[in-house]
Amino acid sequence: MKFLIGLATFLVVLLAIAAFVFMPWQALPVLLVLLALWMILTRRGQQTASVTTIGLSTIRDRLGSSAVIVIGIAGVVAVFVALFAMAQGYGDTLRRTGSADSAIVLRGASDSEVSSVLSHDNVLVVEQAPGVAKDDEGKPIVSPELVVAANLPVKNGGPDDFGSVQLRGIGEEAWKLRTNAKIVAGRKFEPGKYELVAGKGAVGNFAGLEVGREIKLGTQAWTLVGIFSSDDSMDSEVWADVQVIGAAYRRGSSVSSASVRLTGADAFEPFKAALTSDPRLQVDVDTTLGYFSRQSERTVSVIETIGKTVGAIMALGALFGALNTMFAAVATRAREIATLRAIGFRGVPVVVAVMLETMLLALIGGALGGLIAWLIFNGYTTSTMAAGSTGQLSFSFHVAPSVLWTGLKWALAIGFIGGLYPALRAARLPVTTALRES
Repeated sequence: MKFLIGLATFLVVLLAIAAFVFMPWQALPVLLVLLALWMILTRRGQQTASVTTIGLSTIRDRLGSSAVIVIGIAGVVAVFVALFAMAQGYGDTLRRTGSADSAIVLRGASDSEVSSVLSHDNVLVVEQAPGVAKDDEGKPIVSPELVVAANLPVKNGGPDDFGSVQLRGIGEEAWKLRTNAKIVAGRKFEPGKYELVAGKGAVGNFAGLEVGREIKLGTQAWTLVGIFSSDDSMDSEVWADVQVIGAAYRRGSSVSSASVRLTGADAFEPFKAALTSDPRLQVDVDTTLGYFSRQSERTVSVIETIGKTVGAIMALGALFGALNTMFAAVATRAREIATLRAIGFRGVPVVVAVMLETMLLALIGGALGGLIAWLIFNGYTTSTMAAGSTGQLSFSFHVAPSVLWTGLKWALAIGFIGGLYPALRAARLPVTTALRES
């Protein structure tokens, strides 16, 4: 019989964890309303409210032990939210780079621009495809672009500390394609000259990126003539004339990709069908939104996996702290609980009351941890090597509401498990035994 009860409890725990994991935030107020109605309209609910009130009134006497639950869970949630905010910010930065009404063309079977090569003839075919938007002069808004790696000294690093920056060769059409990219200092580079413009993210990562300063990339000296802002992953790059970069890095007339402004989102499928069915080409075509979202998936998945692993390890510590605290609280209240059961209070109100007390402490801890993570990390800027890139990507942590809600669900799950077993012990303990032990 004990085995069946233990198995049933274990299944309840598993179902509860699954419910917390998949529960949308809208479900929480609904559950609270249902709980309030049950406590107001039913006898057992009214008994639960009475036991809960008595339990909460004694928290002041157990402030130290209760703080163990709150602080432990706050630490778990703060770390969890910080790591997930990193993943959210990284993914948001890449997703902002693309849109549904622009496309990118790569060589077939290429994972990214870094591994792709298109010829000049390939680009001419792309320009003639259906659905390509044209500028005021009737020219197709197609930007053939060349991506290479360049080394620059890291900001606040030693004389031998260099990092990799993504150097992108572009033409005039790139500015018409990426209308969000604006020069915020200096000017645009002039075609045919060894001039550069740097994104503000790159300026924050690397030393020497100042307007008017000469920079050595490879064997050639370049002049930085401007700084731009685009509020996406392009902020982490340095741009120059595509033909000059091709000559400097001995790439000839080949490019890495062709980015295209479409006449609308509905023009993508005809555009893709025309290029993928053309016997002169072997290319992959995607919207820029799809391409950059896909580039973020692997890194986001890795960060989230680390967050879940670290969070789970810390959650175990917080869970044991909650169990010890609540078992101790039940032990000190044994006479009180026994007296309540002796005068007619059933086991269900006792179980629910103890669990409500634990989950309330867990909710306070979760809210505190989320607040700490938001205050410290929301908007915090960092950089890392970007997937499918040759350089570092600058991005800001984003403590989104969905991230905070996930952290609160973890807190509630810990509170549920931490309160369940002490609550069951309180309800099962014989009245005579409880009175004798106390």
